Amino acid sequence: MQIRLSGYQGPASVHTRGLHDLARRLSSEGWETQVQEDVTAAGQAAKALFSGVESEDAQICYMASGYLTARVPSLAVLDLPLTVQDRLAAHQALDGEAGRILSHEIERMTGLHVLGFWDNGLRHISNRTRPIRSPEDCSGLVIRTLDNELYKRTLRAFGFRPVVTDVRELRQAVVNGTVDAQENPLTNMLNFGIHEHHRHLSLTGHIFGVALLVCRASWFRALPLDVSTALSQAAAAATRMQRQLALEEDRIVLSRLLEFGVEIVSPDDLQMADFRSMAAPVLAAAMAEIDQPLMRAYFGDRTFVPLN
Repeated sequence: MQIRLSGYQGPASVHTRGLHDLARRLSSEGWETQVQEDVTAAGQAAKALFSGVESEDAQICYMASGYLTARVPSLAVLDLPLTVQDRLAAHQALDGEAGRILSHEIERMTGLHVLGFWDNGLRHISNRTRPIRSPEDCSGLVIRTLDNELYKRTLRAFGFRPVVTDVRELRQAVVNGTVDAQENPLTNMLNFGIHEHHRHLSLTGHIFGVALLVCRASWFRALPLDVSTALSQAAAAATRMQRQLALEEDRIVLSRLLEFGVEIVSPDDLQMADFRSMAAPVLAAAMAEIDQPLMRAYFGDRTFVPLN
């Protein structure tokens, strides 16, 4: 069996290391594997990874789930602002009923089979202008985000002017000042060299990002049972490893950013009640569109009462 594993980040990325871990596990099962670490280095758009896997057999990729929400509305449960603080609880839910519901919806609406839900980090806000402690500090700043309507609505509610770029244009937009701010997990601050240009970082944790590890469903279903089982088991093991790397990476990156002189505004120094108040209408509208069984499966007994 031959298979290509593709991503959009460099060798230091926890996602790339996850791909290589999966490739090693598959190689030990007799697969011939090829890892394409960063499709953007070849001039491809990162968001094209999903469509590439949909159209081609024997390919696996990861991609932020937020890029797929427009096609799979149930994925909005992963985009809800200011709802996830416990990443381990989120992992557990995605390994259980919430993951089963989402996997079914993704396959039904896209033809993609989910092999794993990877940790794409809590998203924070960096900028080149000033420390951000409150929504007032966000007012008028142009912020780069990914192509996701709920992300854009949340950032607009905070006071930003959101713009969308593909991952391959992220660094250039930061370097040339096309954007004043951007939001990403901590690891991307370092991996994309954003810290060299954005000297202010606010640990808002406004969205917990999930990356989907996927292959083409029709191809997966056509595999002999022992082969598909081995692939699923290898992907599950690589998923556990990737999540652990992601948790460790946050501690490492925070320490390094401090060494580089980035001014970090901690959660205790943020006016989070104000951010929650600004996001409340966005959260309430989005929650009304999500099936309650999925909400319960992902969040358990937790309820979110939007502030007025």
